[in-house]
Formats: sequence, structure tokens, C-alpha cells
Amino acid sequence: MSSSLALLKTPSWLTEFRAFIMRGSAVDLAVGMIVGAAFSGVVNSLVKDVINPILGLLVGGINFSDIFFTLNGQHYANLADAQHAGAPTLNLGLFINALISFIIIGFAIFWAVKALTRLRLHEEASPVGPTITEVLLEEIRDVLRDRPEAQPSRD
Repeated sequence: MSSSLALLKTPSWLTEFRAFIMRGSAVDLAVGMIVGAAFSGVVNSLVKDVINPILGLLVGGINFSDIFFTLNGQHYANLADAQHAGAPTLNLGLFINALISFIIIGFAIFWAVKALTRLRLHEEASPVGPTITEVLLEEIRDVLRDRPEAQPSRD
């Protein structure tokens, strides 16, 4: 029975994949995607539930999600009615919502990257001590300088 288990070796690609997944950058990427999806949901709610009603009020009570054109020539009271009837529609209001969400997310990413860049510049600006090579060279110089035969004779 142990000889049959010896034949079932883990494929090398599976070992490589496991090492890749456990690397910090892959985990960071996964966490970033999860946070990004949650952030996207918050931004979509902000656009749909806060910004669009205010914009609609400013432009005369227009509900942006109900800005649509039917392609079959019939008229529907709102987008939900048109979609329920199966009418082909051109949904400009939903596109406007997506565009506003994109601008907000882009703006937030811009400021996040700007802050991280500024943080990285501060980290790089901190003074760096001498390298190991420089320390060793200084020690060699000091030893050579302090050797008695290196001193000039005073005859």
C-alpha cells in the first residue's frame, strides 16, 4: 500500500502555485480586490442614493436612472416598466450613474496613490547608514594606518 502512495506525488506546478499564493503580494492583491469591491458598493450607493437625488432636484426633479430611450418606439413611464415589458432600451441615466461612480472612484484612487507616494518619499528621504562594504573598507584603512611599518621613519 505504501508503494501506491509513493506513486501519487504532488505535481510540481501545484507546489509552485501554493508558494505563489502564499507570497505576500498575492495575498495583498486579494485583500485589495475585496476592499475595492466593498468600496465600489459604497460609491455606487453614494451616487444612486445621495448624489443623483440632489442633482435631480437641482435640474427639476429628474431621476437619472429613468433617463432612457426605447428602441421599439413605444413609451413607458419608467425604465422598470420598459424592462418588464422586454422593450429594448438605451439607458443613458444608468450610464450617467456609472460615469459619476467612475469619477468618484478615480478621484479616491488618485488621492490614495498621492498619499502613498508622499509616504514612500518620506521613507526614502531618511538617512541611510554606511553599507557593510564601506564599514569594512574603513576598518581596513584604519588598520593599515595604525601599522608601525606604515609610519615614516624619523632619521
